[in-house]
Amino acid sequence: MSDIIHLLPDSVANQIAAGEVIQRPASVIKELVENAIDAEAQNIHVLVTDAGKTGMQVIDDGKGMSEMDARLSFERHATSKIREANDLFALRTMGFRGEALASIAAVAEVELKTRQESDELGTRLVVAASRVETQEPISCSKGSNFSVKNLFFNIPARRKFLKANSTELSNILTEFERIALVHPEVSFSLYSNDSELFNLPASPLRQRILAVFGKKLNQQLLNVEVNTTMISVSGYVAKPETARKKGAHQYFFVNGRYMRHPYFHRAVMEAYEQLIPSGEQVSYFLYFEVDPANIDVNIHPTKTEIKFENEQAIWQILSAAVKEALGKSSAIPSIDFDTEDMPDIPAFEQNLPPAPPQVHYNSDFNPFKPSSGGSGGGGGGSYERQKVDWEDLYSGLTKASKMNAPQPDDEWEDESVETLPSGEESQLSAVSGASSNLYADSVIEKGNLHLQFKGRFILTSVKSGLMLIDQHRAHVRVLFDRYMVQISQKQGVAQGVLFPEIIQLPASEAAVLDGLVDDLSAVGFDLSNLGGGSYAINGIPSGIEGLNPVELVRNMVHTAIEKGSDVKEEVRQILALTLARAAAIVYGQVLSNDEMVSLVDSLFACASPNYTPDGKTVLTTIKEDDIERLFK
Repeated sequence: MSDIIHLLPDSVANQIAAGEVIQRPASVIKELVENAIDAEAQNIHVLVTDAGKTGMQVIDDGKGMSEMDARLSFERHATSKIREANDLFALRTMGFRGEALASIAAVAEVELKTRQESDELGTRLVVAASRVETQEPISCSKGSNFSVKNLFFNIPARRKFLKANSTELSNILTEFERIALVHPEVSFSLYSNDSELFNLPASPLRQRILAVFGKKLNQQLLNVEVNTTMISVSGYVAKPETARKKGAHQYFFVNGRYMRHPYFHRAVMEAYEQLIPSGEQVSYFLYFEVDPANIDVNIHPTKTEIKFENEQAIWQILSAAVKEALGKSSAIPSIDFDTEDMPDIPAFEQNLPPAPPQVHYNSDFNPFKPSSGGSGGGGGGSYERQKVDWEDLYSGLTKASKMNAPQPDDEWEDESVETLPSGEESQLSAVSGASSNLYADSVIEKGNLHLQFKGRFILTSVKSGLMLIDQHRAHVRVLFDRYMVQISQKQGVAQGVLFPEIIQLPASEAAVLDGLVDDLSAVGFDLSNLGGGSYAINGIPSGIEGLNPVELVRNMVHTAIEKGSDVKEEVRQILALTLARAAAIVYGQVLSNDEMVSLVDSLFACASPNYTPDGKTVLTTIKEDDIERLFK
C-alpha cells in the first residue's frame, strides 16, 4: 500500500494559519499596529478604505527593518521576539509567534516600504499569496509602511462572509481603541475613506480615555491604585450612579495587552453589589502589571484570553481595590461619626454589674376606652380607629413594577429574534393553522365586557371558555408588526421635538449607527450627524412620547453590536422589537374597557397573535368544561 501522508506546501499551510490569525480586516489592523508598537514607534497612522476590504495602510516611525529582515519577516515562525523556549515565560511584547505577516501575505496583496535610521536607502517588498513578486531598494522615510490590498482575494468563500462595511469598520475601531487605550504615550491617527475618525496625541492615561470615549466620562471616573508583591492594579472605575443596562466600557489590560476575563469581571461587579440595580453594568479601565512568568498568553490564537497562576488571590486583591476606590469617593454608604448629634454611648464600668433592660408601658391603656376629644356615636365618645395595613392592598402593583424592570443581560438571549430553520417554520405555520381553528372556536362574544386582572391580564369570555391575554405581550406583538410595516414601506411618522436631544457615541458605535440611520428614519427617527460621533435627535416616532430617545437609540445600537447581525431583515427586526418593548403597555397600567377592546381587536388582526416576536405566549384559553369541573 502506498504512503498517504505528505507535507503541505507552504502556500497552503500559510492559508490555514491565516484562518486562525486573520479573520477579518480588523485582525490585519491589530497585528500591524502591534508590530509598530513593538518597533518602538511614537507616531502611528492607520488608513482604511471601504472598511478594509479594498485597502489598509499602517505607517509608523519605528526602528524599521534591513533588507534581509524585511524578506524574512514574511516567513512563518520568523520573529525577533524570542530565541528559545524559555523566552516564552518572559514576554513583554505584543506579537511574538511570527505568523502575522506570513498569514496576511497568504490572503492579500502586501507592499512594504521600510528603512532603518542608519541606512541611506530602504527596501520595497511586494508579496501576494505568499509569493514574493518584487524586492528592490527605495528611498523612504524611517520606519515601516505596510499597505494591504484586496484581502481574501484568493479565497472567495472567506471574502463572501465578510460583514457590511459599517460592521467591519466598527470591528476595526474596536481593535484600534483597545491598543490606543493601553499606549497613551504613542500618538495615533485613523482615517476611513479620507475622513479623520481619530487624532490622538500622546497624553496621560486619563486624557487618552476621554479622547476616545468623550469628555463626559471625566466626572464619572474614580482612581484605582494598589501595589502588591503578586500584582499591581491601576486604572479607573465609574461611579455607581453611571450604571446602565448596555454600552458600558469595560476593559482589562495585562502588561500592555488587552484581555477578556469573566472571572475578574465578576470580582469588579461584586464590589458594586447592592450599589447598582441587578443586571446593570458600570465602566472600568483596569491595568494589571504582573510577572510574565505567572501568566500564559499563548492559549488563544488572538491572545485575548490569558491564564493566571493565582487567579483566586488576584480576585480578592481586585475586589478590595475597587471597594477602596468606591469608599474613598463616598460612593458606599457609611456612618458619619463627625456630627454634633452623635448618639450617647454609655461607658462600661467594670466594677458595677450590668443593669437589666427596662421595659416601659402604659398600664392605663385601654383600646376600647373612648378618646377624650370629640363626641362619638351612641357610646358618647369616639373610639380609636384600628390601623389598616395598606401595603397588602398594593402588593399586586409592587409585583407588576418588578415585571416592568429591565431584564439582566443573560436573559436577553432568550428574547432574541431568531430566524427559524425551514422545518421549524413549517411546524410553526402548522401551529398557527391550528391556532386559527382555535380562534374559530373562541370567537369573542359580542357586547361582552373585558376585565383586567392584577394589572397584567385581560379576561374575556369566548365561545369555548375564558380567554386570558397578557396585555404587555399583546401590545408588543401589535407594535412589532406595525413597526415592521413602517420600516419595509418607509411609512414611519416622525414627531418633531421642541428641543433636539444630543447623543454622543464612541467612533466604534457611531459606525454601527451610520448603518442603521436609514431604518431608523423609516420608523420615524430624524437624526442629524453633527460630526465627531455626535448626533442630534430632531424627531421621534409618534406613539413613543415620554420615552428617553437618547437611551432608546443607544440601546438599539448596542443590541445590533451584541447580535452581530448583518442581514438587513434581522437588523430591522431588532429595531422593531426594541421599539415595541419600549413603547408597549407596562404591567400595572389600568385600562378602560374601550382600550382593552381596541387592544384585543388589534391583536387578532395580527398574523400570529398567540406568540410574541421572540416566541413567548400571548394568550391562553381555559375551556368551559375545565371550569365546570372545578365546581363538581
